[in-house]
Amino acid sequence: MTGVSFAAVYPITGLNGVIGKVGKDSAAAKYAAATESNQLSIENEKPYAELWMGTHPSLPSKDVDTQRSLLDLVQDNKALMSTKISDKFGEKLPFLFKVLSIRKALSIQAHPNKKLAEQLHAKDPKNYPDDNHKPEMTIAITPFDGLCGFRPLKEISHFLATVPSLRNLIGNEAAKDFEDTVSARETSNDAQDMQRNKKALQSAFSALMTKDKDTIAAAAKDLVASAENDGDKFAGGGGPSNRGKELADLVIRLNSQFEGDVGLFVLFFLNYVKLAIGEAMFLKADDIHAYLSGDIIECMASSDNVVRAGFTPKFQDIPTLTSMLTYSYAPISEQKMNPVDYPYVTLNRTAYSSSSSAILYDPPIEEFSVVKTELNGEEAKATFEAIEGPSIIICTSGSGKISVGPKTEQVKAGYVFFVGATAECVLESDSGNFTTFKAFCELSGKETANGGS
Repeated sequence: MTGVSFAAVYPITGLNGVIGKVGKDSAAAKYAAATESNQLSIENEKPYAELWMGTHPSLPSKDVDTQRSLLDLVQDNKALMSTKISDKFGEKLPFLFKVLSIRKALSIQAHPNKKLAEQLHAKDPKNYPDDNHKPEMTIAITPFDGLCGFRPLKEISHFLATVPSLRNLIGNEAAKDFEDTVSARETSNDAQDMQRNKKALQSAFSALMTKDKDTIAAAAKDLVASAENDGDKFAGGGGPSNRGKELADLVIRLNSQFEGDVGLFVLFFLNYVKLAIGEAMFLKADDIHAYLSGDIIECMASSDNVVRAGFTPKFQDIPTLTSMLTYSYAPISEQKMNPVDYPYVTLNRTAYSSSSSAILYDPPIEEFSVVKTELNGEEAKATFEAIEGPSIIICTSGSGKISVGPKTEQVKAGYVFFVGATAECVLESDSGNFTTFKAFCELSGKETANGGS
């Protein structure tokens, strides 16, 4: 393709909207409203949670000029994605690109692997609408915090010993079984030790998740009282990763959103992570997580399957969640990504002299990668080589131009563009801070830099 197809995108409201940031505080809302054909008038008191960009049938992007869905466009013309990608991924984009604006905690959740997704979809298509897996990557565009992956085992043991309401809820016998199993083996790389540790972690975590709501709510009252009264001494002063006061504040904050919820105790099992702007993490299928606050760019395999078990009024499937998790345990540093310079872009002299950059976030999967481009000087330019796959580009700040072949269009924050396969793309700034994110898929192996830790 030698042109650009323009995709208008719409925020999700309804049930999912309640967790979103309110009014113009929501990046998702501001970006959606930038495209006039969306006809979105932001209401000051209304929450806006998500902006979707892609071909997922629940909310496919649309061409601004024709209002045809992007799904229709790529199915009518396989060359837009390349025949290879179109055939491999069923004539739809292999990735779903999002902006999330989070004010209130998202559910404690995991996304099933491909095999489990197929089983869940066949058994319960209402709650599991897709037969695809959903590994995902998160890039912070404002300060972000969340719960992601199981903590190192020594930290979990510390909290079982120093948070009485947690130990009582799980049961002293189950807690002691966990402690005895992992003791002196917390960081062992021996395969048998690691397998025993994972089974012990699954047993302890399942003991928590299967408690009835009344028992959890009663224990939560004790936990919150301790958080309010103990300050820095809460949870034995915290673990190596988090101070006691930080965890106490987190418990109080989450209880104000979901009073008496099991998630108040789950946080002692999971890493509490904070991402600065530009930091990223990757979550494999079957990894447990809960996003708590912030604006993020999110890219995932094209699926809307979510297995939930806390912090939500939606359908919860605790048996599936506790049986599907990998129970891998590690410090959060192992889930954070290490972006690298993107090698297939040429910056002009103005871009170089103004410290402009194009960095690649490249997870260890084939469905997607993301490039963040920052052009810091007026007339700074980035020329991207053609790739054998499709791209979606969103501008998150500043203004400039995008050119593909003979066609040039103005860009400002919130504008979204679809670029077909084999098309060279040029971005040029007309302001001092022109930032874009480009999600793309290419199977040729050209983008092989692995940004995962």
